[in-house]
Amino acid sequence: MIFEIDSKNLEEIEADYSIVFIKKGSKEHRWISHKDELELLKFEAEADEVANLFEKRRIYIATRSFDHEDIRLASAKAIKILKKLNIKTLKIGSYTGDAINFRAICEGMILGDYEFDRYKNKKNSKTIEKVIISLEEYDVGEIDKDSALASLKEGEIIANSINFTRDIVNTPPDDATPIKIAEIAQNLATSNNLECKIGDEKFLEEQKMGAFLAVSRASVHPPRFIHLTYKGENPKIKVALVGKGLTYDSGGLSLKPSEYMATMKADKGGACTVLGIIKAISELGLPIELHAIVGAAENMIGGNAYKPDDVLVAKNGKTIEVKNTDAEGRLVLADCLCYAQELNPDYIIDIATLTGACVVALGEYTFGIMGHSKELKNSMFEASNCSGELSNELHFNRYLEKLLKSEIADMSNISNTRYGGALSAGLFLSNFIEEKNRDRWLHLDIAGPAFVEKEWGYNPYGASGVGIRSVVEWLRVTI
Repeated sequence: MIFEIDSKNLEEIEADYSIVFIKKGSKEHRWISHKDELELLKFEAEADEVANLFEKRRIYIATRSFDHEDIRLASAKAIKILKKLNIKTLKIGSYTGDAINFRAICEGMILGDYEFDRYKNKKNSKTIEKVIISLEEYDVGEIDKDSALASLKEGEIIANSINFTRDIVNTPPDDATPIKIAEIAQNLATSNNLECKIGDEKFLEEQKMGAFLAVSRASVHPPRFIHLTYKGENPKIKVALVGKGLTYDSGGLSLKPSEYMATMKADKGGACTVLGIIKAISELGLPIELHAIVGAAENMIGGNAYKPDDVLVAKNGKTIEVKNTDAEGRLVLADCLCYAQELNPDYIIDIATLTGACVVALGEYTFGIMGHSKELKNSMFEASNCSGELSNELHFNRYLEKLLKSEIADMSNISNTRYGGALSAGLFLSNFIEEKNRDRWLHLDIAGPAFVEKEWGYNPYGASGVGIRSVVEWLRVTI
């Protein structure tokens, strides 16, 4: 799908179909030229209401506002409906005089058009080739064409990075092993001119990553440590992103119930998000030094599996009593966070589908933000809101940390209570953050929205690529 900008008025542009957004409750506008047909359909312009006039080759979609997220949602709704028709070109006007809405239209259409049909013999044919956006404004206003083109390009880069991430997360575990994730990272490094470092079991042993190694040792698929580096021109900040890459999680010897195993291919969501972020940032060309660090492993059962009661030694020398082998992601992240801090970054952000407890706390569509710096957490929350993603803060407290106490090691890998699981997991990770870095570190638990088994907004069944827009926006604002 190609996006173009045209300075002609909407009605003057030639296309197979036109799209018009209507602000909730408003049925009077120069672009609404089919009032009789809309009245026949009892179109009231209620939010999310759709009137598709096939004979007139126009679709009307009512939206709550012309804010970026509402434009993004309406654009996705339009493309989902129109891609079922045998048409090649679409046209749409501009909204609110804000060039950022060009990015929102582009993102909404690319994300709404996404389908994961790699394993289907019968694939849906797509005919839409071009979307033309008119510079004519819905309201009176002027839009700078260069700003609009720049915004449109950003939208394409970010949306394509999200779909890149969705594809990896949706790929079944036998086809997305740790070795395969490493190959994807190497290919990304080649195409985007990134530095790439891949570590195997020997590397993990040399790095004394005992926690990471323990999680992976029962799998026939060996683990991989991945480190991608992007260095923008005259970088203003250095940031380390750390992603949990459990390509499959059976729970280990603390075996999951069968109904909870069915979507565990998505436990690599944090790692895939980190890869999507460095892809987007490198293509945007932002002045940042960005390190993407991924711990890729598979948590399986077998005679050599790590066990409850084992004591593991992490990279920083701290000891961990294993009380539940299904709390494995934090073990991989612990060693990766120790490595990330050796790079002396200005900020460290880990991203993980870490706990079901975060889904209980915030629901399926919202990710959790945790850390020690109120200012840093607020900045990520604001960036998330601006990007259109949903997030909320979960507050640490001194009492929960005591629940990780072990009688025989420095800490346990789970709390001794069933409550506050998302926070206690975050606090576990905090044990591997050096004192000097406490206010530079954020933990994002994306377990809820990373993979949802029903369509929502512009997200299809399955992987959403959540976190990419939030972190890219945060990086943009931070520099």
